[in-house]
Amino acid sequence: MEIERKFLVKKDAFNLNNYNYVELQQAYISTSPVIRVRKKVSFVAGNTNPTEEEYILTVKSKGMLSREEFELSLEAQDYNSLLAKADGNIITKRRYIIPLNDGLILELDYFKDLFDGLVMGEIEFPNEDAANKYNLPDFILQEVTYNKAFHNSNMSSMSKAEISDLIALIH
Repeated sequence: MEIERKFLVKKDAFNLNNYNYVELQQAYISTSPVIRVRKKVSFVAGNTNPTEEEYILTVKSKGMLSREEFELSLEAQDYNSLLAKADGNIITKRRYIIPLNDGLILELDYFKDLFDGLVMGEIEFPNEDAANKYNLPDFILQEVTYNKAFHNSNMSSMSKAEISDLIALIH
């Protein structure tokens, strides 16, 4: 079970050189149900040499705050084959892994290419009660957990005009 809240985050809230990060490329085979393929290349803060490369197929149930999630490792050639079958926009982003003072982790995404300018964070919680009681830190601009426009699966099917409108909302 994945329980997470999504936020638009201030771009300059963190010194990003201090954090490990992951380069992500993802595409959607289906958005109902959500079936996603993802390439994930991990880096240690301050090092430009990747430490790991993974390929993952993910299936997610319906839901906004909570939903079931199933992941399966893929080989590179299987990922590339499925990527060629994906519909819509390929989403690329750099995800910084930022430990917070309360023991939680902020996954801070700086989107690239079509979605350049969008900075969004996700925080996963152990249960819905903890998620609902969470007090928003100062680096949060706006919560978008319940705004479908900011779900990557919906972003994958946006037109360029819709993407421009989405980016304009945050500037």
